[in-house]
Amino acid sequence: MKARPSKKRTSFAKASSLVRAKRSATSRKGGPKNGKYPDIRRDLERQREAILNEAGEVLTHRGDIEAFPDVSDQASAEVDQNFSMRIRDRERKLLKKIDEALERMDAATYGTCEHCGGDIPYKRLKARPVTTLCINCKTLQEQEEQARG
Repeated sequence: MKARPSKKRTSFAKASSLVRAKRSATSRKGGPKNGKYPDIRRDLERQREAILNEAGEVLTHRGDIEAFPDVSDQASAEVDQNFSMRIRDRERKLLKKIDEALERMDAATYGTCEHCGGDIPYKRLKARPVTTLCINCKTLQEQEEQARG
């Protein structure tokens, strides 16, 4: 006696194939979750790539501080190195914000204010793509910071 596939098994197979299709569609760039702000995503990915490339250049062409006979030259070289380290630290923080913005895009929460839950206007996102606050909430945050001193 042959066993006939039950309807449950057939519907389960269809459902699992749909889930796999959805996963593969959302894992690709430009999938349904990523479709809302494709131009901003491209800008963020380009900026991320540029920061990483520049960091790679700095690491491969890293120069040590030379020992200068003049104390003023030595001090100037150390100031330049400290300045470069501050810039790299800022780039590291920006890279983290870019990664978080890309994660929010993947989670379909990009463009939503973290404080009030409202939509962040497209112009603000385009000007500051790593932002997490709308204009009103950011203004309030800055006013509170000023009041605290």
